[in-house]
Amino acid sequence: MVLSKKLIFLLFVSVVYMLVVPASAIRSFLEKPRNAKIDGSLRYVESPEYRNSQECPVTGSHYLICDPNLIHVAMTLDSQYFRGSIAAVHSVLKHTSCPENVYFHFVASINSDFQELTEMVKSIFPSLSFKVYFFDELRVKKSISSSIRQALDNPLNYARTYLAEIIEPCVERVIYLDSDVVLVDDIQKLWSISLTGSRIIGAPEYCHANFRKYFSDNFWSDTKLSKVFQGKRPCYFNTGVMVMDLGKWRKGDYTLKIERWMEIHKEKRIYELGSLPPFMLVFGGEIEGIDHRWNQHGLGGDNLVNSCRTLHPGPVSLLHWSGKGKPWVRLDQGNPCPVDLLWEPYDLYRLSSSDSFDLQQQ
Repeated sequence: MVLSKKLIFLLFVSVVYMLVVPASAIRSFLEKPRNAKIDGSLRYVESPEYRNSQECPVTGSHYLICDPNLIHVAMTLDSQYFRGSIAAVHSVLKHTSCPENVYFHFVASINSDFQELTEMVKSIFPSLSFKVYFFDELRVKKSISSSIRQALDNPLNYARTYLAEIIEPCVERVIYLDSDVVLVDDIQKLWSISLTGSRIIGAPEYCHANFRKYFSDNFWSDTKLSKVFQGKRPCYFNTGVMVMDLGKWRKGDYTLKIERWMEIHKEKRIYELGSLPPFMLVFGGEIEGIDHRWNQHGLGGDNLVNSCRTLHPGPVSLLHWSGKGKPWVRLDQGNPCPVDLLWEPYDLYRLSSSDSFDLQQQ
């Protein structure tokens, strides 16, 4: 039997993945929800029941946002990436030992249908603890300059800058996740990571990357601007997965610091990558480094080309389809990358023959 190059590549990825990921995670990838009920109007299936551990902390009510036992997860929510957000939530609940202790903070555009988004989430996850917040896009629209990819110009991408203002003051710590991720490990492990000293953000750092390329010549040639990194050793980090200390953020008014860099950029054009560079300007060299297993990013290709990528060497706790290509689009087109098959088991959307999508827009 002659195997195609694509099949050989898929088998290779699968073998490598089984070598670096716990067996329990592999089984979870292969299990489809068996007790799911089809919702004809939404075309999403109701999530399966998630197992709770007897060792979970007892909460007075896991619907109370200020409960100290809760793990807080923040994500954005919109129609374009809704399918990805739902898959991400499903993966978090599926792999955590205490799903009842996870509280989701969804941030949606003020122009979106709040009631519809809330009802859709409730219908898919009937027992989920969550709240949907409005984000006023006018707050940032005037400060956004065009970037190398149109999707990066979406004002909702900047909502992560305002989480300390949007979320209740009693919430002093949150995990921010992009909508194109899935977890294959217990989110409690990520939550338990310490932010030492004055560190405000924890994220995997990639010091082998060329940090200079994330800023323009206008920036590096202006000593008044580039001195922000003086005495530091900044490394690239991806803002799609962050542990954030909102208490320290509020005290230091870091939202204002990021906004100031956005204003400078509007005037002098000092970077190209949307909402990421302002974070690097404010926090570069002062990040709490987290194990790379918590952000296997770049699985969507780069920002310009929808190309297939393989997993990075080493263990995996979180898969991230950053880049132009998204797994649900490539799956619907019938031309998925091998790594997209690792996302598919978390997809709670069921495509019917009557559905018609503008795949380019998705």
